[in-house]
Amino acid sequence: MIAIGPYTLANRVALAPMAGVTDLPFRRLCRELGAGLVVSEMITSDSRLWQSNKSRLRLVHAAECEPRSVQIAGGDPEMMAEAATLAVQRGAQIIDINMGCPAKKVCRKAAGSALLRDEQLVRDILGAVVDAVDVPVTLKMRTGWSPDQRNGVEIARIAEDAGIAALAVHGRTRSCRFGGDAEYETIAAICSATDIPVFANGDIDGPLKAAEVLEHTGAAGVMIGRAAQGRPWLCGQVAEYLDSGTFRPEPTPEEQFAILRNHLLALHEFYGEYTGVRVARKHVGWYLQGSEAGVGFRRSFNRLETAAEQLLQLEQFFRQSWHEELAA
Repeated sequence: MIAIGPYTLANRVALAPMAGVTDLPFRRLCRELGAGLVVSEMITSDSRLWQSNKSRLRLVHAAECEPRSVQIAGGDPEMMAEAATLAVQRGAQIIDINMGCPAKKVCRKAAGSALLRDEQLVRDILGAVVDAVDVPVTLKMRTGWSPDQRNGVEIARIAEDAGIAALAVHGRTRSCRFGGDAEYETIAAICSATDIPVFANGDIDGPLKAAEVLEHTGAAGVMIGRAAQGRPWLCGQVAEYLDSGTFRPEPTPEEQFAILRNHLLALHEFYGEYTGVRVARKHVGWYLQGSEAGVGFRRSFNRLETAAEQLLQLEQFFRQSWHEELAA
C-alpha cells in the first residue's frame, strides 16, 4: 500500500487532477467506483481571485472521501505558501503542487511545467509550501521542459530533499504536451533516484497498460488522467487488476446508464441548473465517445437548456439506441 504522510491509500491508482474535468461530482464518483486517491482541479495561488465562481466551486470539498487532496498552481513561493495555508483551513488534507500543466496561459505566468526550467525556484516554492503547512505536500511534474532539457531526476531529488511526500510524474516534457507516446525511462530513473512514492502518469488506459508501466518503471502506483473521462469506473478496474490479477468487466449497459444519470444529477445539483446543464454536455460527450448512435444524439443533447430535458432525452436515447449498442 502507498502512504502519503499519515494517509494509507486504499490502492495504487490515483485520478489525475484535470482542470474542467475533476470537479467535486466527478471526484466523488471516481472514488465510489474504486479510485484510491483523487486530486482536485488546479486552483490559482493568488487567493485574491478565489471569489470568482470558478475558483469558489473548485474550493468546495464537502462530503469528499479522505484524504482530500487540493492542487495549487503559481510561481511565487510566498503566495504558494499562503494559498496552501488557506486551502488547509478550508479542509485540504494533502496539498498538491502543479509543475506539470503544459497550458500556455499557465506557463506564461511562470507556473505549471514552466517552473521546471528554474531549479532554484522549484526548490524555493517546495520549501516554502512544506514549511507553511502541517499536512503532506505532493508534487505533480513532467520529465522536463523539453527533450533536450529533461531534468526530471534533478527535480525529483530537489522535491525529496524539500520534504515532498509523493510525486506524480507525467512521462512527457512540457514541449511534448500530449503528443507522441509517453516515455517511461525518466520515470524509472526517478524511482531509482528517490525513496518517496512515485505515481507513473501518461497513456495509461487500462489494467494491462498499468501493470506494464509499473513493471517498467518500478513506480509505487499509477495516475490516470484523460482515459478516465467518460469512464469513471476505470481507476477501480485498474486497481482490482493490480491487486488481484482479476479483470473487472465493463459495467453493464444498465449500470453505465445509472452511473451517467446519477452523474448528471450531481452536476445539476452542484453547479445549479444553468451551469450544470452546460457542464453536463461535455461529460455526456465523453461517455459516448466511440458510440455511432451517440453522434446525432450529442448534437441534439447539446441544444437542451434544462436539467429535466437532459434527463428525459438521455433515458429515451438509452432505451432506444445506446442499450443495444453497448450490449452488442
